Amino acid sequence: MADSKKNLMLMVPMLHQGGFERVCIKTARLMQEYYNVYILIFSSKDINFDVTGLEVIDIDVPAKKGTINKVFNVIKRVIKTRKIKKQLGIDIAYSFGSTANYVNVLSKGKERVLTGLRCQTDMESPKKIKMFCNGSDQVLSCSKEIVRQLLRDFNYNKSTYIYNPLDVEDVKAKGSEEIADMPFKGEDVKTISCMVRNDYIKGVWHLVKAFSLVYKKHPEARLIVLGAGNWSEYEKLSEQLGVKGKACFPGVKKNPFSYVSSSDIYVCSSNHEGFPNAVLEAMALGKPVISADCKTGPREILLSESEYDKLIKEIPNGDSTKDAIEGTYGILVPDLGENVDMDPNNITGGEKLLAEKIISLLDDEDKASRYAEKAYERAMFYAPEKYKESIHEIFKRYE
Repeated sequence: MADSKKNLMLMVPMLHQGGFERVCIKTARLMQEYYNVYILIFSSKDINFDVTGLEVIDIDVPAKKGTINKVFNVIKRVIKTRKIKKQLGIDIAYSFGSTANYVNVLSKGKERVLTGLRCQTDMESPKKIKMFCNGSDQVLSCSKEIVRQLLRDFNYNKSTYIYNPLDVEDVKAKGSEEIADMPFKGEDVKTISCMVRNDYIKGVWHLVKAFSLVYKKHPEARLIVLGAGNWSEYEKLSEQLGVKGKACFPGVKKNPFSYVSSSDIYVCSSNHEGFPNAVLEAMALGKPVISADCKTGPREILLSESEYDKLIKEIPNGDSTKDAIEGTYGILVPDLGENVDMDPNNITGGEKLLAEKIISLLDDEDKASRYAEKAYERAMFYAPEKYKESIHEIFKRYE
């Protein structure tokens, strides 16, 4: 009997590490019940996710530097992708992030094309946005704020938001695994954790500076920043700020959740996010969260519906709050800024406020405990079954 399932292609540049890569893998597994699912990637270098049982197609056109090389790369990717879409009889192609969106739109054939705008940086190029909107049957986002911006700034009404799935039980299971090289093991400390790659959009210099102030008040405080990149500049900054050995940057870890699970507070210092999976993962581990109010994501997680609506009415253009907000599920501090500043002598008001809020949780165990409970409660709101139903409903419109 012929296979009656439709053919779904999910497209992502790599499966190395990151939020939308994780969502891509989860989407593939959840949709296998309904579709023949294929994941198309541009390079299989350093795959960091379990792809067992998934059909992964590597077109082997890795990223290159230089404008001319990038243009040729897009052309190669489009030609290869168009051919594969036709060979497999793809009915729906859904791409994650701008790099994949370009290829998805430009390789469009008879299939329906859905593109994902998943980060505020995706919104900063009007030409790019118009291209994705014009070439897509629908634009999906993981944030209400991006949908609002598309309608307000581009008069585009074929967009919808769908929150990322969070497998709480899986995160908890991984968080319970023992790690031999756990930093500060055996010390009587209070640890602040953060899961990020080394990228200006993650604003880690803000966190390190804020931590240096926290350390002065709480010498038992420690900081651990997990993620890809060369952290030597941050090691130097830590030394200049007098917290050498108290802040550590262990790099990429196959299982970062055990490190976060062993911490006491989670902080997101990003100036750009789409929908920060790492924040939700920390909440699934029962960690009280403090986050910068970057343009999309954190406010929708840490505030209740009424608190979010109040903020939108007060600041309808989507700009950051000017004051800290102790929300129902976590604490928001004003956006900390995107201009990299590694000067240890220059500590901003925003960094001081972030430090103040971290200190408030270290000072008040009851408050920290309440936020830990509310964090876990909020994490359960993003269960995979809800995402599964929502994304399937969207795909069914285009079958």
